[in-house]
Amino acid sequence: MAMANNKTQCFKCSKDKITYPCRGCSNEFCLTHLNEHQQILSEELNHIINDYDEFKQKINEQKQNPYNPSFIEQINQWETDSIEKIQQKAKDCREDVIKSSQTFINDVEIKFKDLTEQIKQIHEENEFNEMNLNYLKNQLLEITEELKKPSNISIRQNSKSFIPEISVILPKSKFNKWKQNAITVDAGNGKGQELNQLNSPCGTFIDENKNVFIAEFDNHRIIEWKCNAKEGQLIAGGNGKGNRMDQLNNPTDVIINQHDHSIIIADKGNRRVVQWFNQNQQILIQDIDCYGLAMDKNGFLYVSDVAKNEVRRWKIGESNEGIIVAGGNGTGDKLNQFNNPTFIFVDEDQSVYVSDRDNHRVMKWTKDAKEGRIVAGGNGNGRNLNQLSAPRGVIVDHSSQIYVVDCENDRVMRWCEGKEEGEIVVGGNGKGNQLNQLNGPRGLSFDDDGNLYICDQINHRIEKFEIIL
Repeated sequence: MAMANNKTQCFKCSKDKITYPCRGCSNEFCLTHLNEHQQILSEELNHIINDYDEFKQKINEQKQNPYNPSFIEQINQWETDSIEKIQQKAKDCREDVIKSSQTFINDVEIKFKDLTEQIKQIHEENEFNEMNLNYLKNQLLEITEELKKPSNISIRQNSKSFIPEISVILPKSKFNKWKQNAITVDAGNGKGQELNQLNSPCGTFIDENKNVFIAEFDNHRIIEWKCNAKEGQLIAGGNGKGNRMDQLNNPTDVIINQHDHSIIIADKGNRRVVQWFNQNQQILIQDIDCYGLAMDKNGFLYVSDVAKNEVRRWKIGESNEGIIVAGGNGTGDKLNQFNNPTFIFVDEDQSVYVSDRDNHRVMKWTKDAKEGRIVAGGNGNGRNLNQLSAPRGVIVDHSSQIYVVDCENDRVMRWCEGKEEGEIVVGGNGKGNQLNQLNGPRGLSFDDDGNLYICDQINHRIEKFEIIL
C-alpha cells in the first residue's frame, strides 16, 4: 500500500518537505525555515518596540519642555519688530502733532503781526474813522477766536488690524495765503511821468530776478522796475503818444519772449503788436484790436482781440493771419462767444483762459475746442462770491487754481474749476488807497517765490502782496 504524500514546497528552500503555513504572509515553510522566519519577525518586533520607546521618550521630553524653539524664535522676532514699529509710529505721530500745532500757532502769530503793523500805521498817520476801528476790532476778534479753537487735528485708529494702527489726521493742505497789507514796490509817488511815477499801469510781467515790466497806458511807455529800485528804467516808448516805430499808444500788456529776451507789447491804440529788442522795433501783428498777450512753452504767441471777440495764436516770424483758438463767433454770451476779452493765460496743455470782461466771467478753451466753459463767474455782474465784475488779469497756477482780478470789486479772487464760488485772496476792502485796498486793479503777476503783484491802476502804483509761508 502506497504512503500518502503530504509534502509541499518550502517557500524558503524550495524543497518538498512537510511544511507549516504562516498566516501573516500566507507562505509555507519547512520547520527549519519556519523557525528562521519567526526569528526575523521577532527582530522586527524588537525594532518597533525600540522605536516606540524612543518616541515615548520624546513625548515625555516635550511634555517637560513643550516649546518649539523655531516657532518661539519667530514669535519673539515678530514681537520685537512689532514693538519697534509701534514705537516708531508713535514717534512719527507725536512729531506730526507738534509740527502741525506749531504751524497753527505760527499762522496765528503772522496774522497778529500783520494786524499790529496796521494798527501802528493807523496810529502814526493819525487818520482813522469808525470803519477803520471796526475793521481792527473784527480782525482782532477773529484771530482771538482762532487761537481759542484747538488745531484741526484728530486721531484715527484702525481697529481691523490685530494691533490697532494709530495715525494722525492732519488738516488738509491749505491754499496759499498772502499778507493783506501790500508793499508798494513801484511808484506810489502819485500820477506822473517821472521815472519814479506811473500813469495808469495796466499789464505787468515779472522775470526770474523779480524785475517788474509795466505797460503804462497813459504814459505810452514800458518801464522796467528792478527789484528794490527807487525808480524805473525806460524800456520802450516814452516818446509821446504816436504811431512812429519808437512810439506807443495806450499799451495794455507786455511779456518777455524767453527764447530771445525781446519785449512784446500790445500797442492797443495803434492796433498792433510790436517787438522791441535792443531799441530795435518791428511790427509782429497789425490791424488788430489787441489787449492781452501770452506765450506758450513752444514759443507761440497768443493775442486777444477786443473788437473781433477772439483769441488768435501766431508763430513769431511767420506773416499770416494766425489761428483762432477761442471765440471768433461774434459778440455774445454763448459758450463759443466773448464780449470784450481782455487778459489771457495759456497753460502747459495749451488751454487758453480768457477774462471775458463784459460777460463778467473767465472762460477756459482747451486745445482745438469749439467752445469754452465757464471756470469763474458767469452769474452776472455783482460782488457775491459766485460773481465777478469786469474781470481783468488772469493766471492759473500749477495746482490749476485760477486767480483773477475782479476789477470793479477791487479785489483778487481764487477759483477752483468746477466750484460754484470763489474766494477773496487780497483786496475786497472797498475802493481806496490804503495798503489793504485797491482801486481799479488791472494786471496780475506772480514772482518765483509766489508773491503777488497787482497793477493798481487808478492809484498809479504796483502793489506786492507777500506770500505767507
